[in-house]
Amino acid sequence: MNSRRIYRDWVTSDNLVCFTAAAGETDLLVTATRDLSREALVSVTAHRHSVETYFRSHPRFATSLEPQEVHSEAPAIVRSMADASRLAGLGPLAAVAGAIAEAVGRDLLQHADEVIVENGGDIFIRTLVPRTVGLYAGRSALSGHIGIRVAPEETPLGICTSTGSFGHSLSFGGADACTVLARSAAIADAMATALCNRIRTAADLSQALDTPHLPPEVLGAFATIEGQVGMQGAVQLVPLDTT
Repeated sequence: MNSRRIYRDWVTSDNLVCFTAAAGETDLLVTATRDLSREALVSVTAHRHSVETYFRSHPRFATSLEPQEVHSEAPAIVRSMADASRLAGLGPLAAVAGAIAEAVGRDLLQHADEVIVENGGDIFIRTLVPRTVGLYAGRSALSGHIGIRVAPEETPLGICTSTGSFGHSLSFGGADACTVLARSAAIADAMATALCNRIRTAADLSQALDTPHLPPEVLGAFATIEGQVGMQGAVQLVPLDTT
């Protein structure tokens, strides 16, 4: 996934406004019923400050590949990361992108009825009409051609994707894309990483997507590798027109 984030070129919405908000290494694309760029910037700056401050005082929280305990006095976003990574059996950083997307999204819902926040492919969405979230799978022939249909009653929802074949995030798997849907974007983020870690060849798809490997908090999951596709739960795939 290059710095231009080409999948953002596919974003279209006739009735929503798109804008960006960036703080530090976090670069958000936000879609909402009105321009909330100022509110989004305030929100993402505040949440990044909370996370970075906690990292400085608890450096192991930022580097561990295993779940870490946090005190009840820790910022809410840090507790969200800790809970999600514990569920996935990973280090807290596996949930940071989803946690920030959701924290900003929920802040913006105080000002708008519909909000979609994308953070490096990890999405928090609250919508009043059916929408399609496109799937970017790098080298896969499916990339840019399919999406996940989201119904309003399913939201707020986290839709997060992990990959082992492109991008800068740490992964021990080889899947072109693993996408997880969950009520919590932090959980969706961490579980997408955990799912991707378990898929190194197409032969791993079936076992990795077995229900015992996916906790009840996961509403649905999709994975593709070597031209093969696996799905579990509430995933409605639809063709995606990016022309």
